[in-house]
Amino acid sequence: MDTRNIVLNVNGIEVIYNHVILVLKGVSLQLPERGIVALLGGNGAGKTTTLRAISNLLKGERGEVTKGSIELRGERIENLSPAELVKRGVVQVMEGRHCFAHLTIEENLLTGAYTRTDKAEIAANLEKVYNYFPRLKTRRTSQAAYTSGGEQQMCAIGRALMSNPSIVLLDEPSMGLAPQIVEEVFNIVKDLNDKEGTTFLLAEQNTNMALKYADYGYIMESGRIVMDGPAHELANNADVKEFYLGMGGSERKSFRDVKSYKRRKRWLA
Repeated sequence: MDTRNIVLNVNGIEVIYNHVILVLKGVSLQLPERGIVALLGGNGAGKTTTLRAISNLLKGERGEVTKGSIELRGERIENLSPAELVKRGVVQVMEGRHCFAHLTIEENLLTGAYTRTDKAEIAANLEKVYNYFPRLKTRRTSQAAYTSGGEQQMCAIGRALMSNPSIVLLDEPSMGLAPQIVEEVFNIVKDLNDKEGTTFLLAEQNTNMALKYADYGYIMESGRIVMDGPAHELANNADVKEFYLGMGGSERKSFRDVKSYKRRKRWLA
């Protein structure tokens, strides 16, 4: 990875919940400007905790960063509030969408502009969101509770864009969505990256889809980064293919071969 344009640098962080549960163990990663970086791994690997450590939403879960540092453009940000981070251009789209069910789609979007004061800019941003998410424009007066999962995910991303961020932390955007909606959401993320220059850190279990759209990837297991590299290299790595893309080696020819899973991941050996 080109280190000259790194906007976010996570260096050896440890995260503890409830003062006793060690979840992240020396996690380091870098996010280049105008890049799409994928944070991959199974359920419970530590992806969401990593995003919450960056956006400083850990305290609501009784968690804290106890070691290491997180820098945004050279500034330490571990002690900034989430609101202060939003003002600096860092916003997180939470796992599970979390729209305000009783508000309309448009009201949900406008809540994302709470740090902004210029009404003309807010109106222009709203129109920009509708251009990227035309579905939302047609459902703008509908209560969020009565929209589909895909529309709610688009609403959650659109709400984040209303703060005019430079970095979006996107947590499990494909969760619970139909395959064609997942493709649509990822295409919009790529469009935003290409046209607006928005930088994305994407936590995702759908490894195949994430590596298709990302520039660089990190693989997490049990609170550690176990592998990283350019997305195309990870997609062609034998271990990644076997353990994350469901593409076994040529020696697998029957269930008998799979029955006793003798091969270990090389990074755990």
